Amino acid sequence: MIYPEKIKAKKSDKITKILLSTSIGLAFILVVINKLITPNLPWAALVNAGILYGWIVVMYSIKKNINIAGHVLLQTIALSMLTIYIDYQLGMKGWSINIAIPIMIMIANVTMLVLTIVSYKKYIKYAIYQLMIVFFSMLPVIFVTEHIVQDKTLSVIASGISVLNFVLCLALCAKDVKEEIIRKFHI
Repeated sequence: MIYPEKIKAKKSDKITKILLSTSIGLAFILVVINKLITPNLPWAALVNAGILYGWIVVMYSIKKNINIAGHVLLQTIALSMLTIYIDYQLGMKGWSINIAIPIMIMIANVTMLVLTIVSYKKYIKYAIYQLMIVFFSMLPVIFVTEHIVQDKTLSVIASGISVLNFVLCLALCAKDVKEEIIRKFHI
């Protein structure tokens, strides 16, 4: 398997500065659009809070030596709860369950896939979190079957991606998972 080259610290800092500048520019543009189009609804403040939250999480993850998969799971659950709360505060229009949670689940699954590919030797450290994300990803299916969501498309796609991602991760690391299960359970 061919691995991507490790990014050097100076290049990483440059990329971080470019992305930070882009985020600040985007935040400013969102405020201007908000003021021009819908001045009575402060949606840009909510979006900018999300951008800020994202940067705090990214910087924390980079600086701390933590299990990234656990962090992905925790953030997926926390952000899902946050979006439901924001949706509730704005009159419970349903966008949190119809759009936000399925998108977060897709992002969590893509992140887990990248983690698996980049550090497949450490997959066993991520396996339990991957399994928990798969279980969490089944929430949209429950929402669809209980008719809680109006638009089923994103929910079905998110759950499908989750199952596909889990199967793909197992296929990539089946031998390592099997060896770890034998070692842990003395089979």
